[in-house]
Amino acid sequence: MKILALESSALSCSACVTEDCFLVAQSYENSGLTHSVTLLPMVEELLKNCGLTLRDIDVIAVAAGPGSFTGLRIGVSAAKGLAWALEKPCAKVSTLEAMAWGLVSMKGQLCPVMDARRSQVYNARFVSDGSGITRLTPDRAISTEELAEELKKEGKEQILVGDGATLCYNQFSAMGLPVCIPSANLQYQAAWGVARAGLELARKGELVTASQLVPEYHRLSQAERERLEKQREQ
Repeated sequence: MKILALESSALSCSACVTEDCFLVAQSYENSGLTHSVTLLPMVEELLKNCGLTLRDIDVIAVAAGPGSFTGLRIGVSAAKGLAWALEKPCAKVSTLEAMAWGLVSMKGQLCPVMDARRSQVYNARFVSDGSGITRLTPDRAISTEELAEELKKEGKEQILVGDGATLCYNQFSAMGLPVCIPSANLQYQAAWGVARAGLELARKGELVTASQLVPEYHRLSQAERERLEKQREQ
């Protein structure tokens, strides 16, 4: 099964092609350019270099959230556009689960954390046996204090990954919690994890159509929060 995967949920942007569990090619960029400029040209060049077209792709996978609202909209819109014309099935992948799959070779408890601002992180927890992952919690927006208390009760070393990893590592290690961070090349989101999570969705029969593909924000946008606050004040 050939999967084209897209990742644009945070500052970096990447795309890859996989065949089952094998990584055929991956393109990654963290240059500061907007994803609307980089993502589709990246996909076009990636397919060209692999000698493939969209017709050769079986599934289009995308990191659908949580993450940057703008980044998620760009990634999901790109995936919908690529899938729609040829009626390709889509894998709606949790960004956090994709990050956990990126560390699947590291046995132990995996703790993806993305900076959600307002003293919160997007988080879910997983455990890896070295070849697969098991989910321990749902995706959520949680305060770092709440997460620290949860990890304290768990009492097991946590492998932190994501753009909130350094923030949480500094805070949690100062509290005496057993935490560590992977090497820099594994610390952030990448399309390979999206493809691997997408493969699991395909195997479970949980793919969606392009029209069913929507972002999962897990929190109201700032504009929506401000609108609700104004309504409460009236």
